[in-house]
Amino acid sequence: MKRMFRRELAVYADAHRDRLNGVMHIIGNPIIFVGVVMPLSLVPVTLFGFHTSLAPLLVIPALLMWMAWDFGLGLGIAVAAVPLLWIAAAIAGNVGVAWMWTIAATLFVLGWVLQIVGHQAFEGKRPTAINNPMQSLIAPMYMVAKLYAALGLRPDLAGILQQPSVPQTLPGGAEVSQRQ
Repeated sequence: MKRMFRRELAVYADAHRDRLNGVMHIIGNPIIFVGVVMPLSLVPVTLFGFHTSLAPLLVIPALLMWMAWDFGLGLGIAVAAVPLLWIAAAIAGNVGVAWMWTIAATLFVLGWVLQIVGHQAFEGKRPTAINNPMQSLIAPMYMVAKLYAALGLRPDLAGILQQPSVPQTLPGGAEVSQRQ
């Protein structure tokens, strides 16, 4: 599983080289997350006497998956998810249902517009998630990995995040990217 994660992280890193595209993702990814979990915040759930909403319960499996791929990065995502879940619940709990759906849809669309514009304007290509939905799951890990690498906490990932791919031509003229 770790080999698959590192391979997907390398693919994601290769498609996210431009600094402005990175900034758009740092803004857009959390906006998408809040837009998605906001409606789930309105569904109350009581589990073992604990009152919560459907939002954190549906986020927990993703957090466990990320922690299985890389515990440190998954833990970083969990730390970031807590205030985002709180923001989503606060918005959903303080506006009417119609406004909540309007805000959630607007955030979702705005987040994706930032992703697409970032890729088109600054990378010159489509978002990787369009061809490979797995890349949507790698996005939060990439952002935490970049933070950890910049702080010197994950030198093992710094090489994956910074190393550009080298186009390689296969027999027959097909071109593939291969990590150096």
